[in-house]
Amino acid sequence: MELSDYIRILRKNWLVILTLTLVGLCATTAFTLTRTPVYESSSTIFVSTQAGGTAAELQQGSSFTQARINTYVGLVRTPIVLEPVIAELGSSTTPASLSGRVSATAALNSTLITITVSDPDPTRAASLANAIASSLSSVVPQLEPEANDGSSPVRLSRVSEAQPAVAPSSPNTPLNLAIGLIAGLILGLGVAALRTSLDNKVRTLREAETITKAPAIGAIAYDVKARERPLIVHADPLSPRAESFRALRTNLQFLDMGGRSSFVVTSSIASEGKSTTTINLAIALADAGKRVALVDADLRKPAVANYLGIEGGAGLTDVLIGRAAVDDVMLPWGGRSLFVLPAGKIPPNPSELLGSHKMGSFLAALEEDFDVVLCDAPPLLPVTDAAILARLTSGAIMVVSAGRATKHQLAGSTEALNTVGAKLAGFVLSMVPTRGPDSYYSAYGYGYGGYGSGYRQEPVKKKKAPRRGPSSPTAPKQRDDDAYDGAPYSRRATREAQREE
Repeated sequence: MELSDYIRILRKNWLVILTLTLVGLCATTAFTLTRTPVYESSSTIFVSTQAGGTAAELQQGSSFTQARINTYVGLVRTPIVLEPVIAELGSSTTPASLSGRVSATAALNSTLITITVSDPDPTRAASLANAIASSLSSVVPQLEPEANDGSSPVRLSRVSEAQPAVAPSSPNTPLNLAIGLIAGLILGLGVAALRTSLDNKVRTLREAETITKAPAIGAIAYDVKARERPLIVHADPLSPRAESFRALRTNLQFLDMGGRSSFVVTSSIASEGKSTTTINLAIALADAGKRVALVDADLRKPAVANYLGIEGGAGLTDVLIGRAAVDDVMLPWGGRSLFVLPAGKIPPNPSELLGSHKMGSFLAALEEDFDVVLCDAPPLLPVTDAAILARLTSGAIMVVSAGRATKHQLAGSTEALNTVGAKLAGFVLSMVPTRGPDSYYSAYGYGYGGYGSGYRQEPVKKKKAPRRGPSSPTAPKQRDDDAYDGAPYSRRATREAQREE
């Protein structure tokens, strides 16, 4: 993974990370506020020997006390030391209970013993620490063997008395809040990483490129009104989504397909936008001056005729079975150099028709007469029509819906093309959000800004002119000299129209 991938994960899961961080902070805050404050007070004792006047005797006494210091530390929490303290202070506690609040430490190579007592009452903590120090000073000389003169060889002197603490030692509010904040942040990052690893949807161009091993030739911006205006290049040519199709048109022209220019547009599953992508791409190509043939090769659920508002009762099926000539069923659309061949009636054997020799000859003839041939085909995973048809064309264009198609589905559809020896020319990522971490523009560092978002070109009013034939109900008003409007497709008619212009 690259740095941009980590940044995208953080941007995508920032709300989860922030929420869990705040949860950790709030949990530790609640825990801290519900704890009873505990105060600590310490008293220090110095251990020394009472005998010896020479330097050697003093050194020997010092070694003796250092050797015994750990023993004295262990005596601090024993009943023999604590019971006198309880009796002196008149406390109702027990030695076992009191020992849990008492600690004693001694530094290395030192004869100082520090006794620390924890208690909710700072005054009581100081009193207990001083009382325990006094009790230890009395008990130790009694336990050590007497010297020749009957005195104890060691002496414990209190050098520091405990004082009531001003601030509680527990809970440590800053430390607890820092721990809660860090724990919540770590938990949030862990959940973000888990969500990313479990997310099986294809959301970015890089993910699709990794799976298909094919180049990205376009990314179609998401439009909330896509159902209302599917032909966005025709209905709103200045919108960001329409600009996406023009970028796709430009990238398509740079593909090296060995001199051929016929493409099958398909997808892994249904509802990924393959039909609208095919139609809008055809319109964009025609607007650029290309002669485009749009063939509805989805002989199971055809949609091109419905989107374009043309009669789809006769079409590709009739041409393949010899019932009609292509000149009779291929119609122009929209006043552009765009000719549309509907699917026609749904046959009982779509795969056999699309894979027939006649279909191959038909596509070859279209490639001779048109600059670009686009075939809208069914999805790859449910049926094999698109894979079969892709072998007869220069390559397939895979439409991948961002956030809808899974990685397994995309890998399966790619494998379906590879199995039949078809070439995957490239893929188009559709329904890409225009904002957010998965946005195409944010991922690649540029956007349209104000272009295509607020400005709309006012239509130019022109005089109406009688049409030469039936036209699409959704087609715009044509020019007076529109040679393609209402004329059937034929090479002769095209040449005559060119001479008239």
